[in-house]
Amino acid sequence: MACAYLFALLAFVSLPAILIQAGVLTKSDVPKFLTKPGLILIVSWIAQTFLQLVLLSIILVGQRVQSAASDERAEKEFTDTEAVLDALNLKTAGGLTTILEAVERKKTDGSSGG
Repeated sequence: MACAYLFALLAFVSLPAILIQAGVLTKSDVPKFLTKPGLILIVSWIAQTFLQLVLLSIILVGQRVQSAASDERAEKEFTDTEAVLDALNLKTAGGLTTILEAVERKKTDGSSGG
């Protein structure tokens, strides 16, 4: 977020020169250093070259890292879901089958003793 504020400030640095060219402001309305061609060229270079070439690659790397983390979470969720489904399956040993067998034994023990 700090970068967004910095880039917004950078964009506003060149705004007075554009407003003077558009006839909205006069040169006497703004400080002289904001209308110097050198400053406008630097802002243009940063906006066109630096932001597009450098930050684009940073964004792509960030997306790749987030994608890998997302894939890892999805794999863990799939593994957890398989374990839950296996525990609920009545045809496999363990899980719900063990509980049902214990209930049946209790029912059988309770009915034969009474």
